[in-house]
Amino acid sequence: MLLIEPHNDLLRSLLTERFNSSSQSTLDQIASEFDLTNFHISSISKTKILVSISTKCWPDLVKYGVHDLMQREYPGLTTSPEHSYDYSIEIDLEKLPESQDEREDLIRRVSLMKRNAFAAPFEQAFKIHDTLSKEYNPENPPQSTPEVLTIHYREEESIFITPSHDRVTVIFSTVFREETDRILGKIFLQEFVDARRRQGMQQAPQVLYSRDPPLEIRDLPGLRVSEDIGYITFVLFPRHLTPQKRDDCTSKIQLFRDYFHYHIKCSKVYMHSRMRARVSQFLKVINRARPENHEKGERRTASGRYMQGGRK
Repeated sequence: MLLIEPHNDLLRSLLTERFNSSSQSTLDQIASEFDLTNFHISSISKTKILVSISTKCWPDLVKYGVHDLMQREYPGLTTSPEHSYDYSIEIDLEKLPESQDEREDLIRRVSLMKRNAFAAPFEQAFKIHDTLSKEYNPENPPQSTPEVLTIHYREEESIFITPSHDRVTVIFSTVFREETDRILGKIFLQEFVDARRRQGMQQAPQVLYSRDPPLEIRDLPGLRVSEDIGYITFVLFPRHLTPQKRDDCTSKIQLFRDYFHYHIKCSKVYMHSRMRARVSQFLKVINRARPENHEKGERRTASGRYMQGGRK
């Protein structure tokens, strides 16, 4: 199956071409992600490029420190946001790094703008987890419920992140528009559970699926409970949250919803192609079984000779 990459390919290809070209051609391109996140890369002068991002959940990301994170990832590049966009960076082509490796790193970081923006609540959840794990006392456990970090990244879908002293729980709410999607989705998620048990992948995060909101978010206002809503839970334990694994874990878990629905659609396309191929085979069989049309009154004997009007 296809593994979706966290970077935006269009941004990467446009910046690579522009950085390695002496041409002063202007840029004006818009790119959209699966979750309706939009990028705009444009030339504001002959030597300056503006890259902007807009996403539905930006107000949620602001609450979790996205501005500080973006300043850390793009030092000296942040500028005033472009109209109708949430965040912008400005790249001066006359001040690019000298070495090719540094230029490649800049291209990589710019193409990861969405990933870096969405990493803000995850990083905050990891910090809360670190604090709770250090302060945890088994003899005097905390009485308050853990904080739930919420990202409303689609019209009817959200990501809920709940840090605690021994784990970080990530819950996706997802909408299944069709009955077929619900069936295929349940098969996919069951395979996650079976693969973890059957193939000895005990180090993988635990995956749970339910129609009802999980206990961690059950008291949140505005949650929908219906046949077309499902809740997918990932349980990240301390072995998944080591400093060496956190960035990779954040990148992969962000893309789960896109990965999940992409492969549901691919499965439907594959089944439809198989059905069309089978119908084509049946039509060929029917066509071969259809008797040949000869002239009226003309028949053949067993030896192949023609009979006119039923007589030789």
